[in-house]
Amino acid sequence: MNIDHESLVAFAKSWGLFYLIAFTICVLIYTFWPSNRKKFDKAKKSILDQGDEPWE
Repeated sequence: MNIDHESLVAFAKSWGLFYLIAFTICVLIYTFWPSNRKKFDKAKKSILDQGDEPWE
């Protein structure tokens, strides 16, 4: 099977878009899944728990 540049570009233009859309949907599902809320809340507050204070 000989793969030339035009067929590779056509494949990337058609299936690459679907791949990126599917990947985005998976990331959004992971982000907003209810059982991940504690993990993300801990990450959100962990920066402030390390004794960081404003400079005087």
